[in-house]
Amino acid sequence: MFDREEFERWLSQAEYTLRSAENDMKSGFYSWACFKAQQAAEYAVKALLFGLGIMAYGHSIKRLLDVLSKEVDVPEELFDSARLLDRHYIPPRYPDAYIEGAPHEYYGEKDAVEAINSSLAIIAFVRRVADEAQ
Repeated sequence: MFDREEFERWLSQAEYTLRSAENDMKSGFYSWACFKAQQAAEYAVKALLFGLGIMAYGHSIKRLLDVLSKEVDVPEELFDSARLLDRHYIPPRYPDAYIEGAPHEYYGEKDAVEAINSSLAIIAFVRRVADEAQ
């Protein structure tokens, strides 16, 4: 039985976080947009796993999709999106993530657009699978 309430709770946070990422991108905060896009996709995959009654651990979207793929067919391009987003989990947040300079100096609009589009694809997939699980 699909736990719609838990799914919606996590997916709501995913969509909220993605809207925040889009606002950051529009304001030029590209590193934060990338990190938040990662977070949004992570929350979305966890939403589906929790909805399916599967415990979700960790922060790697790729690893979460590995777990999910044991239950549903996950398109290969979503794994590509997950790998891209996973690279934005730590570097945007830590001043010592790069050999010199601040993390925000290493991110541009193209990075943010790519991350947000990857997150949108994962969220759309999660929503489709959940709708079919009813």
